[in-house]
Amino acid sequence: MTGTWANLTASELGREIDGGRIHPVELTEAFIDAIESHPLAPRIYVRTTPARARAEAMAAATRAKAGLRRGLLDGVPVSWKDLFDTAGVATEAGSALLKGRTPDRDAAVLETATLNGLVCLGKTHMSELAFSGLGLNPVTATPPCLNDDRAVPGGSSSGAAASVAFGLAPAAIGSDTGGSVRIPAAWNDLVGLKTTAGSLPLTGVVPLCETFDTIGPLAHSVEDCAQLLAVLSGTKPADLSGTSLSGARLAVLETVALDDLRDRPAQGFDDATRRLARAGAEITRISAPEVAEAMGLAGILFTAEAYGIWRETIERAPEKMFPRILERFRSGAQFPAMDYVAAWRRLHQLRGLWAARAAAFDAVLLPTSPILPPDAGRLMSDDAYYVTENLLALRNTRIANLMGLCALTLPTSQPSCGISLMGAAGGEARLLRLGAAAEQALR
Repeated sequence: MTGTWANLTASELGREIDGGRIHPVELTEAFIDAIESHPLAPRIYVRTTPARARAEAMAAATRAKAGLRRGLLDGVPVSWKDLFDTAGVATEAGSALLKGRTPDRDAAVLETATLNGLVCLGKTHMSELAFSGLGLNPVTATPPCLNDDRAVPGGSSSGAAASVAFGLAPAAIGSDTGGSVRIPAAWNDLVGLKTTAGSLPLTGVVPLCETFDTIGPLAHSVEDCAQLLAVLSGTKPADLSGTSLSGARLAVLETVALDDLRDRPAQGFDDATRRLARAGAEITRISAPEVAEAMGLAGILFTAEAYGIWRETIERAPEKMFPRILERFRSGAQFPAMDYVAAWRRLHQLRGLWAARAAAFDAVLLPTSPILPPDAGRLMSDDAYYVTENLLALRNTRIANLMGLCALTLPTSQPSCGISLMGAAGGEARLLRLGAAAEQALR
């Protein structure tokens, strides 16, 4: 990698391109070379798209020379989780069930991102059909974890996080149904943004649970996430200038989120909340019984929809699946339609109770994950450990999905331990501004 390019954020690289100090083609070639030479790259990228990347970088260079850049990230290369359709390139969502599946056009968000100048480096490994928060995938590959070479990286956007953490992409695009952006971001010391459901189009995205599926970036900074969200949506980025925590009203969620919190995640969270308070935030601790009730509905809401979407495909060749993922999908068959409908009706009521409670605060804080990345070998050999760790990994992040919120995870002083800020539905710009101020306090 030329110079310190691998150490720069996506936004910093964009400014270097804008200033004529980096040529987009040279930048893309540097990342292609890094991927081709890195010993862990086969566990991170399913496949790369060098021809496409070079063509897009050349177009970005032409625009830069003509003074027609389409935004700060025009010419910056990124990776894409292997559930975003890519024209003419296999998109298999980490599953042998979809082997050879090759779409004829890009996903809608990839089309928009390309029009706005992002360069596509390739597709990253993921949990099978996105149905695990661990990132363990013996069917295709389990990507590495930045801070523990024996551990899983978090999922389901596992390769997305690893591509950024190991310097093989400046940023990555993933998806989040129950924590799939935020868990791997936290476990690899990155920033990750879960967007509000429905805010970005899911056309051309391999689904898990369409009512909960969201798209979001994983990157080195809040600024990167703001810029990437703008590129994905075709809108202007949130204005992060002049942000401050002075007078910000933050709530620590005590219900569910602090239960069974292990030592290092607890240390990271406590240190982070102290830093936010020192920076001027007013922090209140709250209980929310509606969260506990909503968590009790998660089993039916997620598994019934997931199995409803995938049943026919799965049951044609169940032997191709990782047995633990297969079992999780099939658990959705136990719920009758009337219970599923009743659960959704009740969840809408609970979301109203939460919105009223959270309205007094600018954001709600919680540890991104109550656990550290689990040992990959033990997950393969110990069924009970797998089930326990997977449920714990997803527990805290799932709250934002259930309540229909946007959420942002930031690194803390403890490796692989993140702090999450949950904002109101549709409140990404406000959350990103608050996150930028929090990021400064945490650094």
